[in-house]
Amino acid sequence: MPDSEAPRFTSAEVASITGISEDRSKRLWRALGFADAGGEAIYSEADIEALRTVEKVLETGVVDFDMAINLTRGLGLSMARLAEWEVSALAHQFDGHGEEDGTATAPRAAAETFSTSFNPSFERLMIYAWRRHMANAMGRLDTADEANTIQVTVGFADIVSFTALSNTLSEEKIGDLVELFESRCADVVALQKGRVIKSLGDSVLFINEDPIRALDTGEGIINVIGRDPRMPDVRVGIATGSVVLRMGDVFGPPVNMAARLTAVARRNRIIIDEATAGQLPPDLFETRRLPARPVRGFGVLEPVAVMRH
Repeated sequence: MPDSEAPRFTSAEVASITGISEDRSKRLWRALGFADAGGEAIYSEADIEALRTVEKVLETGVVDFDMAINLTRGLGLSMARLAEWEVSALAHQFDGHGEEDGTATAPRAAAETFSTSFNPSFERLMIYAWRRHMANAMGRLDTADEANTIQVTVGFADIVSFTALSNTLSEEKIGDLVELFESRCADVVALQKGRVIKSLGDSVLFINEDPIRALDTGEGIINVIGRDPRMPDVRVGIATGSVVLRMGDVFGPPVNMAARLTAVARRNRIIIDEATAGQLPPDLFETRRLPARPVRGFGVLEPVAVMRH
């Protein structure tokens, strides 16, 4: 660990050094996702420098403190997941490495050695990816209204009976299954020019601007997951409408509807809502209303099955 990252200051000392109130610095610290350590000396010179950077941004007046907290929380959540993802991948790769010749190294030691040479390049890639995604997000502002709402088709892909399935698998196999499921889904979504909004282990939420591409995405996920005899079956629910974009997530009735429709779908099938059905060209798709049934949060609805001609 570099000297600048070695913990040596208490929150009171940080406040004295920076001139930033203890309460303010602690709020930013917690927003990054780090636990409040009370009076312990957990802060480093790098932490102080980061705090000063945030304060300099606030002094410009470009953002206020509430927005800084909001952005910091998003940064903390994203970086925490990325760090856990990277460490997990490295530990998995190096677990048992060298056992054949008796030179096996503990996963942590092997991962730390590898990351020393790997992380500088990974940091550059991280900055590049952030800038590229930032440009894409700015471009999407053209299609959003003042309330930051847009019209999209939302898809929800769900592994069938995941809880029962996970009870029959080892922890390692569960992890491998989830990783493969998320990876294959993300690849299909990107291929159809959509976006993965979030992964929940046994399910993936995605959006497409075009309902036909959303259906193509659902069919693609079924083909690479449900049609693979080594993988579990999946169900896909699709709904269209207005959603709110906020903090990298989407909110609104179509999101809830897509999730609810997965409970209606049969294994390796897609079920859509009426709004999506109304946007599909009848010369390309055949839609069929299913028997009315209660859908939690929406009352009694008639889900729609869809097939290509």
